[in-house]
Amino acid sequence: MRIGSYQLTNNLLLAPMAGVTDLPFRRLCRSLGAGMAVSEMVSSDSTLWGNPKTMRRLILEGEPAPITVQILGADPKKMAAAAQVNVDHGAQIIDINMGCPAKKVCRVNAGSALLKDEPLVQQILEAVSQAVDVPVTLKIRTGWDPKQRNGLTIAHIAEQSGIQALTIHGRTRECGFSGEAEFETIRQIKQAVHIPVIANGDICTPEKAKAVLDYTKADGIMIGRAAQGRPWIFNEISHFLKTGENLQPLSPSQISTILLKHLEQLYSFYGEHQGIRIARKHIAWYSKTLPSSAAFRKQINNSRSTTEQLTLIGEFFAQWAETGGIAA
Repeated sequence: MRIGSYQLTNNLLLAPMAGVTDLPFRRLCRSLGAGMAVSEMVSSDSTLWGNPKTMRRLILEGEPAPITVQILGADPKKMAAAAQVNVDHGAQIIDINMGCPAKKVCRVNAGSALLKDEPLVQQILEAVSQAVDVPVTLKIRTGWDPKQRNGLTIAHIAEQSGIQALTIHGRTRECGFSGEAEFETIRQIKQAVHIPVIANGDICTPEKAKAVLDYTKADGIMIGRAAQGRPWIFNEISHFLKTGENLQPLSPSQISTILLKHLEQLYSFYGEHQGIRIARKHIAWYSKTLPSSAAFRKQINNSRSTTEQLTLIGEFFAQWAETGGIAA
């Protein structure tokens, strides 16, 4: 799969997720089979560019190419400026967020709220595409609500505005994350445009990944929530698409090794105090399907040091291994 001048190693992409797809998680998913990873969204509001949270999102060192940063906003000039700032910091692809359904985002007419204003969509896409010399991509939903599924119209606008790849989440903004994602709209869009189309939504198993690719004829798929606590899902899907067979489930030792590598990078990136707090949700995701994990998560949530977290993890996975457990 190619985006602009970049040839990806495969067609499996990590979705941008606020509070999740930071640099450590993106690097981990790339090492476990993702062909591209998109950053957390960076606001186009320049008043936020000096705060620590935003500045940390601009750190891209050590990330495999193509480095992809997603920007969020509703003003064409500010979005163009934000694209330039991120390219200056090392971004090699700029992704535009028109899919976020969060109320606080839609209240300022950003994210998926933009799908209600097609002329503004065109202005933003043209402004950003013309502002930078790197490929610009777009992520959308199928529309604002089930009665206004204008994803096909937006796709045509995107192609005409210089967008070089389009990701579609198979729900409207009104749907949030409820119900099942639909892929008929994505299938229609793929038939109608010539730029790469990436399908997103409820793709949580290798079998579902193949079914979505077969049905939509999309060029690639994007994995979001299914990668939380299971970053090796990219290797699983890649193997299944190549062979038609599932990989053997990971052993407790293998999962522990991946988790500890992840935590090491989190502690290094955020520092001990913040790293401990951020690690808690990741540890919960890694362990949520494992036996006796509720008590373990309670202990983790009360942990106060990296040493304590690592000790608890070592004890939990050693105990699980003794029972002959395998990953679900």
